[in-house]
Amino acid sequence: MSRPCPPEPVRNSLIDDAKARLQKYDVGTKYSHLSSNKYSILLPLLAKEGKLHLLFTLRSEKLRRSPGEVCFPGGKGEPTDVDEVATALREAQEEVGLHPHQVEAVCCLVPSLLDRDTLITPVVGFVDHDFQAQPNPDEVKKVFLVPLEYFLHPQDYHQNHMTQSGRHVIIHCFEYTNPEDGVTYHIRGITAKFAVFLALIILERKPTFEVEFNLNDLMSSSEEIFLKLRKHAASKL
Repeated sequence: MSRPCPPEPVRNSLIDDAKARLQKYDVGTKYSHLSSNKYSILLPLLAKEGKLHLLFTLRSEKLRRSPGEVCFPGGKGEPTDVDEVATALREAQEEVGLHPHQVEAVCCLVPSLLDRDTLITPVVGFVDHDFQAQPNPDEVKKVFLVPLEYFLHPQDYHQNHMTQSGRHVIIHCFEYTNPEDGVTYHIRGITAKFAVFLALIILERKPTFEVEFNLNDLMSSSEEIFLKLRKHAASKL
């Protein structure tokens, strides 16, 4: 991931603008009481070549859960974690060698619900531009970057549709070919959903595809979607 870096003023401006837009979306922790089964993921942003990029991992084939899938660093909360941010940072260090002093966590976005009672909170963090990943081979096969704008204007994309809790659900499916090694990665499901939502917040542009959110009120629509899923899941317990 050795890419040329933009001048520091450009890099700082990119990050400062993104932080300003993310501030009003820092609502994730207000839902943490809704489940004791908590997971956190880190959405790691880096400024490279004058653009913001997201860092992803390709999970090891050795893993029992979701082997070979593209994910963000993250995992299940532990009793020693003080909050969702601590979980995300601990997992990122374990998976890709990202130390807490190399990342600035700026907000927790609206969580997502998985398997009725599993709460997944996305933590957005800005990573040092000179960070060099050191993947843990037991968990991570590869680490790669994707420009954030790709999740609004992709070159290779399709979507699937399903009904969940009486609601129309869009499953985003991106294919991204890394120019560094020519490898094509498939980014889909909840990972793609979080990437799209983050891109909508920071870039404030209209995507070239249908999304589940109200583009005129991202905050309220994202919370409404989560709360409806939570209500439906609670009624099934």
